[in-house]
This record gives sequence, C-alpha cells and structure tokens, in this order.
Amino acid sequence: MFTNHLMLALLCSKGKKVKKVEENPELPWDVLDIISQTLDFDDFFQFAGVCKNLRAFHIIYWRDFLASQEPLILQISYRPTGSISFISIPNQKVYYCLKIKNYFIEYSYATSSSGYFILVGRNNSVLLINPFTRIKKVINTCPFEADSHLNVNRALLAFDKCSEEFVLVVFCNYPGSLCVYQSRNFSWITYSTMSNQGRVIDFVVLHNIIYVVTTKGNIGVLSLNSANIKFLKLKNIPNENFLSLRLVNCDEQLLVIELWFYEVRNVYKIDFSTMSYVKLETLGNIALFYALFKNFYALSSPSRWGYESNFVYTLSTIGCNVYSGDDKKLQKLITLPAPHGERSHLLDWCFRHLQYEVDYSLVE
Repeated sequence: MFTNHLMLALLCSKGKKVKKVEENPELPWDVLDIISQTLDFDDFFQFAGVCKNLRAFHIIYWRDFLASQEPLILQISYRPTGSISFISIPNQKVYYCLKIKNYFIEYSYATSSSGYFILVGRNNSVLLINPFTRIKKVINTCPFEADSHLNVNRALLAFDKCSEEFVLVVFCNYPGSLCVYQSRNFSWITYSTMSNQGRVIDFVVLHNIIYVVTTKGNIGVLSLNSANIKFLKLKNIPNENFLSLRLVNCDEQLLVIELWFYEVRNVYKIDFSTMSYVKLETLGNIALFYALFKNFYALSSPSRWGYESNFVYTLSTIGCNVYSGDDKKLQKLITLPAPHGERSHLLDWCFRHLQYEVDYSLVE
C-alpha cells in the first residue's frame, strides 16, 4: 500500500523521474509531504515505521501540525465508513481522515476538549481518545444517561497541573445536571445550584480554575474538593432572563456569550477589578468559533491562521456561517470539502493546541 502511495507521489512531483522505492529510499521532503496527504489517519501513523527517512519526516511534520493554533473542523460521518476528518477552512483542505467505525458501534461523538475526542456510550460509559497520541481512557460508569450525543454535547477535559490525573466536566441536557468525574478517586460528583442562582449551563477553565455560568447570568467557581460552587458577588448582571449563555477564555479574559436562537446576540467581559459585566460593542481583534450545541472558542489575532478579526464562525449542517461581530449579520457561507464524497452527520471545532489545566489548591 505504501509503495503505491510513493509511486503516485513521485509521478506528481515536478516531473521527476520515477524510480523504484527500493532504489531511492531517501525521498525529498516535498515528495513526502505529497505522500502524507494521500494517507488516512491510521496509515499516517504506520507511515513512520517504513524507514528512517519517513520516521524523521513524521516526527517533524507532526510536531509542527500540533504546534499550530489553526482551528480545524471535525467532520463526523457515521455511515458508511464511520470516520472523522480534519478540515482547514482557510486552505480548503482535508488533512486526515480517522476511521473509527468500530467505536461508532457502541459510542457517539459528543465533543472535543484538550486534544481528546469525548465519546459517550449506550452502556453509560465515556470514552476519551487522543487521536494525536493514541492515548485512550475509559470511564465505565456515569450518573447520567449517556445514550446519545444529543444528551451530552458540552464537556470539558482538564488535567491536574501537578500530576497526570484528570477532571471531566459534563453538562447533561436531561435532567439538566452538571456532573464531574475525577480520576484521582474514580468517582463522579453531581453539582446542584440553589434556585435563586439559576441552573449551571456552561463552564470553562481560566487561571487553572473552573468557572461556571448559570441561566440567570451568575458566575461561580467550581470546587474540586467538595460538591460546592462559590458564586462571585457581581455588581451588575445585564439580564436575568438569558435564553442561553456560554463561557470563553480568550487571552486569560473571561467572556460571556449570549445566544439567541443559536446566534450570538451580545458579548460581555467579566471585569474582575470591578466585579461587573462589561458589554463589548465590537469583538476587536478577536474571532469566535461555535458549533451548534457544542463548546465555544475564541482566538485573538486570528488573521495569523487565515481567519478574520471581529467575526463569528458558526458551523451548521451545510457549512460555516460567518457573522459580523458588530451587527451580528450574516456575511457569507463557506462550503466545506467532502472527504471521500461523504455527507457529514456532525460538525465540531478542534483547537488541538489547547490543553486545560486545573490546580486543586486554588479552590477549597
């Protein structure tokens, strides 16, 4: 199989004379780059085992790929092959296709966080897969019905700053609860909030602390040492009847996104010096990234990666809708490549460089 890819790449590389692979093991790296684009995700890992030349290329190529902050789109197709493709909007390019049909038999994709795919199983289990390192973690029991990605669509995976332990925070639509798993004690904790504070609907890591937001706009700090949420004493909350709110960490600032029927209505910054909401009239040098029912992301100076400042990039079933950060009006629709001609069943953003860390000592 690899020989076929090598021969095809040689034919396509600037008219170079084709030789048998055995006669020319030290291929130029521009040729190796062409070859890598013809491989699916599993073959790319085997690619490094062919010879020393390919192994050296794989190490450098993969290091640069992971270091890039370019947001990629995950296109999940359950049938017929069961695969997840990595797509770049600026380059209109499909990087790799990860075939996970066997996993899709028992699991459904929920979201991605800290470089891991989070999949939920019909048997109330959670599967964490890092496709870039091939590390896999299985949580066998859940306190909620993890039977569908529609039930679990927002989750956050964070690692302990001082150890290899991890924390998984899950928002479950039904019955609308916040559940937290800690690997250090192999247990789940279900958090509840007082009725006057509202129900927790989203969360994010900022300064190694997990912050939450409720339906009433209250901001709280999640304690990992007890089933408590300590709410901040904010001087103002713009509205107590928010339809939906999301939290985003952007350049160590806490942003609150107000959604209105799946569109961004307002963006606020939490000013910790005055303990108040500050409405942003413009996004400035920030771009927001959102997939329906999934996690929210933000990127400063997005032009470095081919995106525009003061815009909101929202994934839908037909492509990527781009909205102005000022008037929130639709500017354009970006169509996405279709890997292998397959129709997407689900789209999500992948910020592979983000890895959240928490510090147990900061919240008692």
